[in-house]
Amino acid sequence: MARLTGGSEEGLKLMGGKATVAGSTITGATSGVTMTREHRTVTESPTLILEGSRVEGVNGPAILVDQVITAEIDVNNGSTLVGGNGNMLELTNGGNANMRVNNSDLAGNILVGTGSALDLSLDRAIMSGDVINNGGNASVGLSNGSILTGRLENVDTLAINSDATWVMVDNQQVGDLSLSGGNVNFGDPGTFYQLDVENLSGNGTFIMSADFSTLTGDFLNVTGTSSGDHKLLIASSGADPLSDDRLHVVHTADGGASFSLAGDRVDVGTYSYGLINDNDRQDWYLDPDSKVISPSTNSVLALFNAAPSVLLGEMTTLRTRMGELRFSEGQSAGLWTRAYGNRYEVSNDNTGLGYSQSQQGFAIGADTPIAAGDGQWLVGAMVGHSKSDLDLNRGSSAEIKSYYVGGYATWLDSESGFYFDGVIKYNRLHNESNVAMSDGKKAKGNYTQNAVGASAEVGRHIKLDNDFFIEPYGQVAAVITQAQSYTLDNGLNAKGDRSSSVIGEIGTTVGRDIQLESGGVLQPYLKAAVAHEFDQSNKVFVNGNEFNNDLSGTRVKVGAGVAMSVSQNLKLHADLEHSVGKNIKQPLGVNVGLRYDF
Repeated sequence: MARLTGGSEEGLKLMGGKATVAGSTITGATSGVTMTREHRTVTESPTLILEGSRVEGVNGPAILVDQVITAEIDVNNGSTLVGGNGNMLELTNGGNANMRVNNSDLAGNILVGTGSALDLSLDRAIMSGDVINNGGNASVGLSNGSILTGRLENVDTLAINSDATWVMVDNQQVGDLSLSGGNVNFGDPGTFYQLDVENLSGNGTFIMSADFSTLTGDFLNVTGTSSGDHKLLIASSGADPLSDDRLHVVHTADGGASFSLAGDRVDVGTYSYGLINDNDRQDWYLDPDSKVISPSTNSVLALFNAAPSVLLGEMTTLRTRMGELRFSEGQSAGLWTRAYGNRYEVSNDNTGLGYSQSQQGFAIGADTPIAAGDGQWLVGAMVGHSKSDLDLNRGSSAEIKSYYVGGYATWLDSESGFYFDGVIKYNRLHNESNVAMSDGKKAKGNYTQNAVGASAEVGRHIKLDNDFFIEPYGQVAAVITQAQSYTLDNGLNAKGDRSSSVIGEIGTTVGRDIQLESGGVLQPYLKAAVAHEFDQSNKVFVNGNEFNNDLSGTRVKVGAGVAMSVSQNLKLHADLEHSVGKNIKQPLGVNVGLRYDF
């Protein structure tokens, strides 16, 4: 590694020719490198190539281009430019420069003097500083993910390509702005800037922010010609607007360019807003009249809404919980376990709610006959756990983890075939939402709540000829879930009243007992039922806006299953179910289990 130091002047003076500096340091008391010419008759342009090197001007710029020449400057592969006066490059006395920065990180300003010209290009590079044109000509180009953060004063031409980004730090004016997959970032949210462009072309993204409460925000103003298709990526917020007025975000003098929102919407608290144009596409606004519920609101409604279906999916009927209990006539103590999975598709046209719910869980129980009453009672206890994943569309999701304990009592009359089954259980629910907002950011929130549920089922097992049977039944199931409030980390406030669900179901099962040579019994069956949700009022408040999670209505259920007495002690069962309703559809429910009698 070489070190070149100029004790009283520049570290290196180029008056023509070409200098390649690799892995070295150049330091000058004034400028680090001065590029000029010795005589007016010398026409050769000086060339400086830096490879992993450092150039520093202690009391002046890192590089000074002086006199009427065109300097060629390449800053490559981790090279740095340090100017004691804050300038990495100065062009004076008609000096011109073509400067290419590749794979380097630079900090400092560039000054273009009267009569001078700059052509600056950044390729896979990062630059923090201002480009200031004081009476000359300046052209800047960014490509391949480069980032330029700073002011561009009197820049005539700016080209931003291939995912490169210009980050503004103030109100700005640019001559010709062309985009080819590039971005213009208006700075941090909450500080609003205006960009005035003479002529706009190409296809790119403008990263902006807005405050609906004051109807202020970043603003793009094109004073000349405009063309191309451009995206507006506007920052999301969890707070609601305080006004129903439109927010002006873009003006073009000729109405030539097209604009649309990245992600189609902007999330602002409870609702998401669309972009509309007016005045022959000259003006573009965020429009409250086009609002739909935001992903954050959809997540809140879904979580408060999903708890009842989680609890009811855990309860099911006697047959799906313990298979065919009559194999042992309810006279033996036993252990049982079941694993289950349910998928629901939920929608509500009144609120715009929509999500799919996938539930997986298991339960373990034990019971014993009791001598009280007529001797046909079985009492037991169970514990279980289920996990429900909610797919909320647009990349958002939620999760409910349920832990529960419960007890049950079952009465079987072997002579008449009548039976009764009652269940009561307590749940602890852990809820978590993960929201993908329109600007690509995430919002999260979580809360816990308690719930209780109960069901009562009455039916009759009727034997028919040739070992066929029919089993009509009726069931009422109800759950009550604790009221709860929580706040997403984007500032959105949610509150759910105490919610409830009351479902009545009537149906029948038809099947046949098939005696096996091994002595066991195989019992295939088909079932059909009609279920109705009676509860019509489950209120949820999002930033004070009231929604009613009303999923009342009727569902038709069909299914098939098989129970099997493998031996005197071991019984197995499996069950499939499908249901269709106005607000809730169950494409598939799966249940498998076993029981061991002592």
